[in-house]
Amino acid sequence: MGRVRPTYIKRAARKLIKRYPDKFSIDFKQNCLTLDALVNIKSKSLRNRIAGYISNLLKQKKEV
Repeated sequence: MGRVRPTYIKRAARKLIKRYPDKFSIDFKQNCLTLDALVNIKSKSLRNRIAGYISNLLKQKKEV
C-alpha cells in the first residue's frame, strides 16, 4: 500500500486534466516537463507528486 495523497494534490491534478486533456500522458517524466511549461510550481516535490497522480489517473482511465 502506498501513501495517501492530500486533497490539494488530487484537486490540482483533476483541474489540470480537465483544462488540458490532450497535454498529459501516462509517462511521468513527460508530465513533469508539461507541468513546468504550463504551471509555475516552485516546489519540485509538489510538481512531482501532481505529475505522478496525473499519470496514475490516466493509467486508470486507460484500463477502463
